[in-house]
Amino acid sequence: MSLLSVHNLFKSFGGLMAVAGVSFEVEENSVMGLIGPNGAGKTTVFNIITGNHKPNKGEILFDRMDITGKPPHEIVSLGIARTFQNIRLFQDMSVLENVLAGNHCRMRSGLFSSMFHTPSQRRDEQRAVVRAMRELAFVGLDAEHGTLAGNLAYGNQRLLEIARALASNPRFLILDEPAGGMNEQETADLITLIRSIRKRGITVLLIEHDMNLVMRVCQKLVVLEYGAVIAEGIPSEIKKNPQVIEAYLGTDE
Repeated sequence: MSLLSVHNLFKSFGGLMAVAGVSFEVEENSVMGLIGPNGAGKTTVFNIITGNHKPNKGEILFDRMDITGKPPHEIVSLGIARTFQNIRLFQDMSVLENVLAGNHCRMRSGLFSSMFHTPSQRRDEQRAVVRAMRELAFVGLDAEHGTLAGNLAYGNQRLLEIARALASNPRFLILDEPAGGMNEQETADLITLIRSIRKRGITVLLIEHDMNLVMRVCQKLVVLEYGAVIAEGIPSEIKKNPQVIEAYLGTDE
């Protein structure tokens, strides 16, 4: 069963057509990779799905609900979370506070409870801390909960972004180049983490340039070039596809 369906997406910026008729399906409880050379339109597709851009044309269905053009806060509340290609943490806040920010959309307290710090609001905060610490433990950062986010090693900042996204209790997680800047051991640990996320019943859509990671963790790949889909299939098929090889490596004249 498809959890996310993207149909005939188009997006232009001025005279540049960044996404040109992209369609694909993401099966529930799977890890799917969206790959392609730089400038292929991958991040633009992510930004359309998460409400950061509105498409010129096309439709996005999440669990059969039309979410096309909805604002980011509504997308998150429906169960879609994401990380970013360029790390976006609150650098001067603690690791725990960053994850608590991700849990904000799931807190039940209203304006009155927050203003007067009622018992229900305090219980809500306690539950949020427990949830945040659980996600930090899941990514291996619970011992760093009091550290300023900006003082973490680069690879751990990537993991903190994932923990913050998981704190929103998503059904669907979008990872935009999570292995960027990681060393070989950190990438191997990330592969294990992504597999563990899937075991929790969370569907993952992944942009990644590390082909070793993609081939090991994804059940399906969609390949973009110049804003259009040029190939789709299982990793063993994609790595032999002549169009994909040409898109990544070029051909001799």
